[in-house]
Amino acid sequence: MKDASDYIKLNKATWNNKVDVHMASSFYDMEAFLKGKSTLNDIELAFLGDVSGKKILHLQCHFGQDSLSLARMGAQVTGVDLSDKAIQRAQELAEKLNLEATFVCCDIYEAPKLIDEKFDLVFTSYGTIGWFPDLDRWAGVVAHFLKPNGQLIMADFHPVVWMYDNDFTTVFYDYFNVAPIVEAETGTYADREAPIENKTITWNHPISEILNALIDSGLEIKRFNEFNYSPYNCFNQTEEFEKGKYRIQSFGNKIPMVYAILASKK
Repeated sequence: MKDASDYIKLNKATWNNKVDVHMASSFYDMEAFLKGKSTLNDIELAFLGDVSGKKILHLQCHFGQDSLSLARMGAQVTGVDLSDKAIQRAQELAEKLNLEATFVCCDIYEAPKLIDEKFDLVFTSYGTIGWFPDLDRWAGVVAHFLKPNGQLIMADFHPVVWMYDNDFTTVFYDYFNVAPIVEAETGTYADREAPIENKTITWNHPISEILNALIDSGLEIKRFNEFNYSPYNCFNQTEEFEKGKYRIQSFGNKIPMVYAILASKK
């Protein structure tokens, strides 16, 4: 598909379609979250450390579980997401839990026009940058919002994972960002049997593109980690080899599944 100009409209509709299904799913375990369970993983917590009193901008916050987990840790959190339905649910959750957090609905590229603040941390995690065609522009947004010496903390699925077909039987997509990826699916990763149909437009970004975009925006890469497991059981053909750690069964520990970046604004 050469013309992906409608990707925002299409992807927004898809994520609006998923919100209530996700909130009702065992994947997001809303009951445990409401009782106080954090939705953050060891991978990102290792970089986050003590966030008490820090101002955090959470990009692509979905319906706010991670944002509110950070708020429970004492952070001053602003969550941003493309889905207006997700932002509405996030606001409802914050009110229900009596937590102070701000939520803004917009395309991430447009966030600097709507948010007039600087932050100690920008946080984004799992299934994020594939929704953006231009990583230089994305990295520019990250740099824009960071205070001097502010940090980006990012965890995401490794681009190697996105090369395969849904059942991990063949290399189906290019590792490099050569063209938009247009897909249609039924269900969702949180509930594969959900009676919803979705169409998405995404882009695969190699590690070099990610790191160079951040470097070119004025950020310094402090740490880059790779992990041979996913903390989420959101792919097909997986096995849980340790509690809360999932791999593609036929691949074992042979491929990277997640990476994490700690970067600092000069």
